[in-house]
Amino acid sequence: MDFIKYPWFQLPKIYLNNIEWPRFDIPKIGWSTMPKLRIGDAVARLPVVQGGMGVGISLSGLASAVANAGGIGIIAANSIGMLDPDYYAQNRDANAISLRREIRKTREKTSGIIGVNIMVAVNDFHSLLRVAIEEKVDLVFLGAGLPIKGIPVEGLRSAGVKVVPIVSSARAAGLIFRSWVKKYADIPDAVVVEGPKAGGHLGFKEDQIDDADFALENILPEVVAKIKRYEDEWRRTIPVIAAGGIYTGADIYNVFKLGARAVQLGTRFVATHECDADIRFKEAYISCRKDDIEIIKSPVGMLGRAIGNSFLKDVASGKKQSHKCAWQCLKSCDIKTAPYCISLALDNARKGVLDKGFVFAGSNAYRVDKIISVKELLKELKEQYLCAREKSICSLRGEYEKSLERLVSFKEEYLIALKEGLNSLRDEYERGIEKRGAFREELLKNMDKITPLKDEYRNALEKADLLKQELIEFFQRYSLQNRLEPESA
Repeated sequence: MDFIKYPWFQLPKIYLNNIEWPRFDIPKIGWSTMPKLRIGDAVARLPVVQGGMGVGISLSGLASAVANAGGIGIIAANSIGMLDPDYYAQNRDANAISLRREIRKTREKTSGIIGVNIMVAVNDFHSLLRVAIEEKVDLVFLGAGLPIKGIPVEGLRSAGVKVVPIVSSARAAGLIFRSWVKKYADIPDAVVVEGPKAGGHLGFKEDQIDDADFALENILPEVVAKIKRYEDEWRRTIPVIAAGGIYTGADIYNVFKLGARAVQLGTRFVATHECDADIRFKEAYISCRKDDIEIIKSPVGMLGRAIGNSFLKDVASGKKQSHKCAWQCLKSCDIKTAPYCISLALDNARKGVLDKGFVFAGSNAYRVDKIISVKELLKELKEQYLCAREKSICSLRGEYEKSLERLVSFKEEYLIALKEGLNSLRDEYERGIEKRGAFREELLKNMDKITPLKDEYRNALEKADLLKQELIEFFQRYSLQNRLEPESA
């Protein structure tokens, strides 16, 4: 604001010409793919991780198909030895033997990125982790517990194996990273944050599963913020991978807006031709309804999400299932009081023997209506993602253009008001200096009307500038991730 000086008071004059307008050339999206996923030196063409599903649901068939299609394929190590007819004779050694065999089978089928999912809670955790290191898998995903104690970090680094813990809260992520810094002077390479809509065992209490405060969209930004500190401090990119309830490409786009750089999917990959489970396991997904999916209490002391069936009804009624225990694979499992062996039940389900087992599934399993190939699934997700992204950027672009139109309107209104108000009063002032008091009062009233208009203009300007920055950041983020520059409009 400047001032025009008169003998007895000053007339304010507000200049708008020196305000920088937030206009810029809006680019259009010049690429037709999803952003890549980089974890250390491993770069996947698609930001999709196939979840590790045991017992025996995700083995070499599914993992290699996902890796070949550009995602990250995961072998589930949990009780994998049950694939071997000699499991009960070999006891705990069967898991390590079978895992090594499955990794090698997967390597024969793909040159893509593969990993192994290992439960921290199992008693042979370190044995399975050693196999993964010796076989030099690309990544290990560590869940069902905090991977803090006795992690062979030097061995993992020497073998080029990246570490990805699975957490259900920012608190757990922070605890893992702080402990790694203290114990190993290192940090994990990525993090999976799994929400309460996931299938299988859940890292939530019963009253948290349907609590909005614990929904993925709420815990994800908290984990992203926590990990960002370590990214800045260590100058590394540490992707946060969202999991639990993600079903469509639009879901993928939405969690990306919350800071995720990839997703982990389990349920969607079950209903594929390449999934290693029996066809009857897959058909349980296709035939289930929404109210068939329930929360169960696992014999290992955790809650889980599964498709209800006669086996689970018998368990709920108190009927104890006959079972044989090869060895105590989990410390938290008391075979004497357990109503059934969960590993055996899950292995029976894998083989399609559903009267002696049950099917773990995510909250969206009822939406599955057909079995397709992994390639078809990833193509569908990609197309849905691109559609959601285009709709979002078009909406943002339209909002930005409207804000600029509003700015033009504000400026015109302001200048008209300023010109008419001040010029008229100046003329009157020149003609009748003796009436200066009345004119001065009228002038100030006029200025009171003009000032809010100026403030409204500046608010609109600020909003437009924020929209501009959001658009710029959008294009910079996706250009960087894809190493492509967007085309000019």
